[in-house]
Amino acid sequence: MTRDKAFTLIGILLALFLGALDQTIVATALPEIVRDLEGLSRYAWVATAYLLASTVLVPIYGKLADMYSKKAIELTSVGLFLSGSFLCGIAGEFGPLPLLGDGMNQLIAFRALQGLGGAGLFSMAFIVIADLFPPRERGKYQGLVGATFGVASILGPWIGGLLTDYGGGIVPGVEGWRWVFYVNVPFGALAVWFLLTRMPPLPPTADREPLDYLSAGFMVLGLVPLILGLQLDKTLFPWAGATTLSLFAAAALFLTLFTVRSVRSSNPILAMELFRNRVFSTSNAALFFLGAVFLGTVIFLPLFMVQVLGVSATRAGVSLIPLSIGAVAGSVASGQLASRLGRYRVLMLAGGVVLALGIYLLSSMPSDISYARVTLYMVIVGLGVGPSLPLYTLAIQNAVKLERVGQATSASQFFRQIGGTVGAAVLGTVLATTLASSFGDVGAGPATGFDASAFSGELRSGGDVAILIGDAFEARYDSIAAAIESGDATSVDAALAGLPLPAAAQAPVRSAARAALDSEAAASAFLAQLRSRLQSTADAAVAQVESALREGTATAISRIFAVLLVATGIGWILTWFVPALELRQTQDLDPPPAAAPDSA
Repeated sequence: MTRDKAFTLIGILLALFLGALDQTIVATALPEIVRDLEGLSRYAWVATAYLLASTVLVPIYGKLADMYSKKAIELTSVGLFLSGSFLCGIAGEFGPLPLLGDGMNQLIAFRALQGLGGAGLFSMAFIVIADLFPPRERGKYQGLVGATFGVASILGPWIGGLLTDYGGGIVPGVEGWRWVFYVNVPFGALAVWFLLTRMPPLPPTADREPLDYLSAGFMVLGLVPLILGLQLDKTLFPWAGATTLSLFAAAALFLTLFTVRSVRSSNPILAMELFRNRVFSTSNAALFFLGAVFLGTVIFLPLFMVQVLGVSATRAGVSLIPLSIGAVAGSVASGQLASRLGRYRVLMLAGGVVLALGIYLLSSMPSDISYARVTLYMVIVGLGVGPSLPLYTLAIQNAVKLERVGQATSASQFFRQIGGTVGAAVLGTVLATTLASSFGDVGAGPATGFDASAFSGELRSGGDVAILIGDAFEARYDSIAAAIESGDATSVDAALAGLPLPAAAQAPVRSAARAALDSEAAASAFLAQLRSRLQSTADAAVAQVESALREGTATAISRIFAVLLVATGIGWILTWFVPALELRQTQDLDPPPAAAPDSA
């Protein structure tokens, strides 16, 4: 490898690292951000704005990379990402702005700008490597892409927490969370230097024709409502609700128009004939399901750690590190082996078997499983996920003509992201449905006489059990104390109605309450005794509710991983039908002939 190629590789991996780091580092800092900007009701839109922009633009970057200098496209994407990062850092610093409004709205808009650049960071990394190296050499370098993503996943939560908690001391008056965005600027500038000074122009491989803006418009108009329909909170916007159905209908309409236009266009955003290529179509179908498996694991395993094992949020985030380490090892090793062997399918199938084993182990976790065993399971999952990061894209690139590598590569990234988005939405519904069906056990029952079903929504949303139940008992105590102070027996009886105490204790308490009306001393003694009883009952109710929630969450997570196991199986079966082509040793425009059917 020449020095210029090495420096170019460093530049694109550094840029990719920033994009991958941003996904986890911001998530860690987000609670503090929305608290400072007073935008809790718009919490989800910070992530949704980035997801929308970064997903929708991926196919467009691929097409532009086929038409223009890849160096120019890469620099543009890095520039957009860094601009968005800096603007996110100053969101709200100067008060409300025209058109944008308050700091939270500014942050959402600037996150979308960041997403416009982030889309290019991911897709262009694979595309540039494809232009620099022939397929036979490409695997070991694309394995580094997966490794970069894994390392960023490890460091992101830690750096995000560190900057949020202590970054305020770097520059007086600048909140710590703002450094979560500012930290991108110096590293991004270093990446730009490598790319400007060392990266060759990498001119387009296809004849330049006018871009079909109509097909691009139809694609954007179709993908935006699709992603919004999947991302909206289904407790507020149910699947069968008018809003969700309208969004899906709009998506179906415009994506149909996009398909029809693309078939007729001489230069569409995505050439439809690519889907006639079996490697392209089956690999992307497998990536759709594997994207759901990966993102589903990342989202729901920390929930199991917090709600079932009772670890802190920080330790739950750390629990993903073994998955990232496994993914790094699997990605690098599979890329190296693919380059040595000249084949990819056997490695993809082997990775699928390891992934299925890991997901099966996660689906069978008991509620009292040890933290160490979960860590082992995550390493296994990571080793299974790792090969999917470089190899499916490598297989697709190897099977298409060089002038369509950009479109084909970006399509693989797109299907993986869409699969993750669909999977997260469906699995969220599985979680909500399972918890709802098991929530009948949350009522504390005759042992305490307290019914927690009134707090079902808050508890399922992660509300603190001790605070919710403690506040309920304190409010009941205040109402009884007020009734005693009024001296009215009727008010006392009304306040005692439905008292959250065991049935056997109800009558004695009522009798004591009436006696407390006789004197101030009797009232004081009764209220002290009542507070003690209510406190002990509240403690028992908290313990019982937490136990029921723990078991319900364990059951829900088990079902989620059972669904992911099915998705893993579908992805593996689809992988079996990916034609096994030998990796080319040159950058020939035409793909090699198909291997024998039994070849791996």
